[in-house]
Amino acid sequence: MKVTALEEYGLRCLLLFAEAQESESLTLQEISSRERLSLPYAGKLLMILKKAGLVRAIRGRKGGYVLSRPASEIPLREVFSALGDSLYGSHHCEKYSEKREECIHSDDCRVGPLWSSFNSHIQSILSNVTLADIASGNSSFLNVTKA
Repeated sequence: MKVTALEEYGLRCLLLFAEAQESESLTLQEISSRERLSLPYAGKLLMILKKAGLVRAIRGRKGGYVLSRPASEIPLREVFSALGDSLYGSHHCEKYSEKREECIHSDDCRVGPLWSSFNSHIQSILSNVTLADIASGNSSFLNVTKA
């Protein structure tokens, strides 16, 4: 599984909000500076996060951006869903069909169940870990037992 730069920096930006005081807004310039992102890239991230309903803009002199709800109510699954594709889904096979309408392995695919299983495990973890867990350093979700 690859985590894209968009996913990495989007999560990092959201962590800035989670670590801020509840009523403290952060400006685009502050986010850009703290994460060492270009202003246009930070703007792109915030636009995506706002469109997904994860942050909201506050107008005025002390304006900026804040989380749209408490960090404890934002599962990482929602964050990654807003910023990228799942590891495996109906779109997956389309990427590897070599310009055919259907993958040559669609009838006897042996790896699809593996990718699907990986995706299920990852989605389960992302559903149960919140932005607040990451911001607080809670790493109990890392204690995965062997099946």
